Amino acid sequence: MIRLLTGTLALALPAAAMAQQAGDEDPDVCLCNVGKVDPQEIVVVGAGALTPSAGDAVQAIALLRDLAPGLGARVENRLRDEAGLVQFRRSDARSAHPTSQGATLRGLGGNASSRALVTLDGVPQADPFGGWVAWSAYDSINLGGIAITRGGGSGADGPGALAGTIALYSTLTDGATASLAYGSRDSWDASASVGGKLGSGQVAVDGRYSRGDGFIPIAKGQRGAVDRAAPYEQGGLGLRLRFDAGDDSRIEASVRGFSDRRDRGTDFTTSKVDGLDASLRVVHDPAGAGQWLALAYVQLRDFDSGFASVAAGRNSVAPALFQRVPATGLGARFEFRPEIGGANPLRLGTDWRRTTGRTEEDFFFTAGVPGRHRIAGGSSDTVGAFAEWTSGDPGDGFLWTLSGRVDRWWLGEGFRLERNIAGPVVTDVRFAARQGWESSGRAGVRWTSDAFSLRAAGYRGWRLPTLNELYRPFRVGAEVTTANAALKPERLWGGEVGIDWDTGDTKLSATLFANHLTNAIANVTLAPNLNQRQNLDAIDSKGIELSAEQRIGPATLRATYAFTDAEVDASGGALALDGRRPAQIAKHGGSVSLRSNASGPFGGFATLRYVGKQNEDDLGLLELGDALTLDAGLSWRLAEAVSIEARGENLFDKLVPAAISSSGIVERATPRTLWIGARVSF
Repeated sequence: MIRLLTGTLALALPAAAMAQQAGDEDPDVCLCNVGKVDPQEIVVVGAGALTPSAGDAVQAIALLRDLAPGLGARVENRLRDEAGLVQFRRSDARSAHPTSQGATLRGLGGNASSRALVTLDGVPQADPFGGWVAWSAYDSINLGGIAITRGGGSGADGPGALAGTIALYSTLTDGATASLAYGSRDSWDASASVGGKLGSGQVAVDGRYSRGDGFIPIAKGQRGAVDRAAPYEQGGLGLRLRFDAGDDSRIEASVRGFSDRRDRGTDFTTSKVDGLDASLRVVHDPAGAGQWLALAYVQLRDFDSGFASVAAGRNSVAPALFQRVPATGLGARFEFRPEIGGANPLRLGTDWRRTTGRTEEDFFFTAGVPGRHRIAGGSSDTVGAFAEWTSGDPGDGFLWTLSGRVDRWWLGEGFRLERNIAGPVVTDVRFAARQGWESSGRAGVRWTSDAFSLRAAGYRGWRLPTLNELYRPFRVGAEVTTANAALKPERLWGGEVGIDWDTGDTKLSATLFANHLTNAIANVTLAPNLNQRQNLDAIDSKGIELSAEQRIGPATLRATYAFTDAEVDASGGALALDGRRPAQIAKHGGSVSLRSNASGPFGGFATLRYVGKQNEDDLGLLELGDALTLDAGLSWRLAEAVSIEARGENLFDKLVPAAISSSGIVERATPRTLWIGARVSF
């Protein structure tokens, strides 16, 4: 089957430029791309939110469609089409370590905690303990679209949006759809969604299961006897309910769970993440009257991971560390938009988020038996209030927005306890509770005349250190990184100016930006194989982002490019980093994609992605080479309800270096992967 698929794709690639079939328009979803942005176009009916603010149009926004789950597609890889949006590692959730999957934009790298705020229907999605994102959890959700706002400052979704906001919007299925695909290395991918009316409301259930034998992560030529394929097994199931509560109100409830099992390609490196999320929301949004939203949510996470010590020559392996990290996130939000002059230009709101968690570790193994146990953790709370005023016409004319937010934060008393498993306590430390105030805000303008727009925005944001950065040490091979309970909050000042051109069929956008991130948290080298999380003086990042989109008959051509010039400002113990480029940030990145937008029986897509060279470590001694990859696929609708699809990832089988150790061992991201499958819709 795989050999047949290889031949099929080889013949199809010239035609793959007739990119992916979009199918019928979802009446509940309308997302545009770059250019003149009307907030009404970002609305996803039933996605649990009021109309997005028109003020967001003063910043660079990209809006993604064509997110049908299944058939090997993954949400995080779709996001890679947007140049400048990066994760800490280039590998995806099938092979990357779960703690390395934070998201950031505009060169604000440093470590694996997200500096972009990721939300699902308005609910923050970063892990409560670590700040990374469990991307595999969203592959089972029927997403209507993703809105990517570059740059911080808008505090309506909460603090933490230093680099921007990645807003995922779910959509309620009306009917049923299912897919099943088989891929390289004995991989299977099955997804299903079903939904319909339930009394005065609607119900939908989404699910997905995927597994594969995986590939050998270590690059060919460097492998030893201990290296093997790294299998994965992932799945998720979600239930959403929506009920009308009068003509202008609705009540929404959501519960979803997911499970993620991965292996790092040697013994003693299995990791697992189990999660359960629930939310309850009441929305009141009459036209031309006062609107309000009330939201409450809970996140439960349980993360286990093993770490191994591989001998030189890679001929033997031993356990080095085993960690279990349970964590809980709680939150609530209220927003009110009073009616003023027949519109709702003012947003007022308050929110609260609490995270608790701990790391439980066994280490100092001898003959496979741990000799020491450590437990460390704490809690954090943030309470904030925000206000935003937006005036003008987002579609044509002059628009301006001004917003402000103030937050009170608390870090509860932290702790670290170490003891010899067969002996006395070695360390028993308590870290004093801390608290403080932080502020953030945004000011911006946009002028639009016909197809042409000019915009400018300035903003300030902040991020509280995660419990992971404060309390959890970790080890990768021989390299140990220690936590730092004295870390300060990160603070960012930034600004941008942009120009857009949108004629409907043609969309062009260019944005110049500059960011200054003080107290930037990074992994700082103290000695060979020893690092510590520290606050750097600053990271300065400036650059340009370009995007272009053109409809060509039944297809749409889209290109994005980001140039990012980022530099560390450091002193004291981190002086060796001064003037260097932050780790894991490339200067150049871009993509070109062609996707079909016709409703005929044939469709397809082709996406070419480029990521430039970047440093693996803070000192710039280890470099990850650049990579150019091609993904492509074809679909054929056999009948009204049945279609088949063939698709491939990294079709040229290029080596995409994802990590490199101090001894020069290279870990790679996904090699060539081929899929063939079918989708059924009713």
